Amino acid sequence: MDNLEYGLIGNCNISALIDPQGTIVWSCMPRFDGDPMFCALLQGEAGGRGKFAIEVANLARCEQRYMRNTAILVTTLYDGSGGVVEVTDFAPRFRQFGRAFYPMMLVRRIRPLAGSPLVRIRLEPASEYGAGTPALTFGSNHIRYVSPQLVLRLTTDASIAAVLEESAFVLDRDLTLLLGPDETVPEAPGELGQRFFGLTRNYWHDWVRFLGIPFEWQEAVIRAAITIKLAAFEDTGAIVAAMTTSLPESAASGRNWDYRHCWLRDGYFVVSALNRLSATRTMERYLHYIVNIAANLQPGERLQA
Repeated sequence: MDNLEYGLIGNCNISALIDPQGTIVWSCMPRFDGDPMFCALLQGEAGGRGKFAIEVANLARCEQRYMRNTAILVTTLYDGSGGVVEVTDFAPRFRQFGRAFYPMMLVRRIRPLAGSPLVRIRLEPASEYGAGTPALTFGSNHIRYVSPQLVLRLTTDASIAAVLEESAFVLDRDLTLLLGPDETVPEAPGELGQRFFGLTRNYWHDWVRFLGIPFEWQEAVIRAAITIKLAAFEDTGAIVAAMTTSLPESAASGRNWDYRHCWLRDGYFVVSALNRLSATRTMERYLHYIVNIAANLQPGERLQA
């Protein structure tokens, strides 16, 4: 693995890693330590299943950036004929009914910015860490991916036939792809995607607004703070070491861990960083998580760092 330049999106329940070309190569569902439905990250140059790609024919170059002060990722793809496509990725997170709303959903919004780009959508989830292939069923505007542990549903205003057949088409309008639980979406995909986008953007802006940011290196500090926040598991307050597993520290090192768990030895650094940034709510929930673990220890048991 030569390229480690991946963008991260998430909502404190699920996350996804996206390569510079806009392909989702890692995402576990229904939570951080779930089955990686997208696991191409572990397959090296060989590729294979376990990816969600938005491919542009005759790709010339690509650019990737985070929308300022958010966990929303924007990838811009340029073809060799003047065509430009923008892919916006995020996992919805916002306040609803007085509490955090963070569904098991990835939202991909595709926009043509210039020319007549030829696009191909490759949605190829896997199961059982890449060993299994989900069964397919589909309707007029959705596709169901059925695996033993989980059923995913893609709801979209793109052509279902084009997605199923992975056929190329000219992108002449905005498209929205909603990948989430096997539930009917109560709104048009584009309308729901737009609404969730606005609410998620506003959530992150509000969260960043209350951070205690130093005068210097503000952009880098804010990005680091958002990354720590994305690693916080909303349900318990635990903060995972990383979103991935099975990536060795170095070639042939023999050091290969599942980082999708909370490592208590990192606790001091996490608490210290959050405290210095005034992210007290995330810090308090993390400390509460550790206290709950200690309270449930049986005689003779001890915490392991």
